[in-house]
Amino acid sequence: MTVPEIRTLADRIEDLLPQTQCTKCGYPACRPYAEAVASGAASYNQCPPGGAEGVARLAALLGQPVLPLNPENGVERPRPVAVIDEQVCIGCTLCMQACPVDAIVGAPKQMHTVIAALCTGCDLCVPPCPVDCIALPPVTGSATGWDAWSDAQARAARERHDRRERRLEREREAAQARAAARRAGSAAQTVAAVAGEHGGTADSQAAPGAEDPEAKKRAIIQAALERARQKKEELAAKGHGPKNTEHVSADVQAQIDAAEARRRRLGLTVDDGPTPSPSSGKH
Repeated sequence: MTVPEIRTLADRIEDLLPQTQCTKCGYPACRPYAEAVASGAASYNQCPPGGAEGVARLAALLGQPVLPLNPENGVERPRPVAVIDEQVCIGCTLCMQACPVDAIVGAPKQMHTVIAALCTGCDLCVPPCPVDCIALPPVTGSATGWDAWSDAQARAARERHDRRERRLEREREAAQARAAARRAGSAAQTVAAVAGEHGGTADSQAAPGAEDPEAKKRAIIQAALERARQKKEELAAKGHGPKNTEHVSADVQAQIDAAEARRRRLGLTVDDGPTPSPSSGKH
């Protein structure tokens, strides 16, 4: 079976699913499940919201025998609708983030409400609620599966789910763009600072720093070391040099020498000559 044929079959299978996006089939949404059934990776009896009639619909499409609903995926039941106890809700927004069809409205630290007409009864809002304020009472009496749902409701739920996925993708792209802009701005500031410290221009050093993360890191460290060196010289000129620098122990001096050696190997410090030994009285 070719990929185009799989896609066409997946489209036809998806049309027969109730679009509750509940993930009970073992897949993150109805479309991935449809594709898995079309490719033979999943069975056609894994959708509890569709119930026995849903299995029969898929079996007829696939030319397969009708199977009982796989109990590992759940049971056929009357359709529930989420209800939030507004007196207990703390406005954490976790239920809103979990709802696959944007059926919950609210704001951070504000009361949330479920729009009953949009709720698919998927249960996904319940586990993340930290205060256990969401109930799922059945609203269809004894009617279950497709008797408790309709093709029109399925189409509307699919549209809301797809619209939400597109919105989330736009938000992810916008967040990535903002992060990239922040990184670029930070890199430009670093290059400008380094150029200023050395009397150069930002344009002459921007490309290497922007392209090479290690070069950028070295530039940042070098700029910090240069500022520290200048500050040290200014304090020394005013007679406010560092204290407690005389007669350091051999262990401490060894650590200082090792650090200086590492910085010189990396080219991160100006070589002012060898670090004085403890016997010189200062470093």
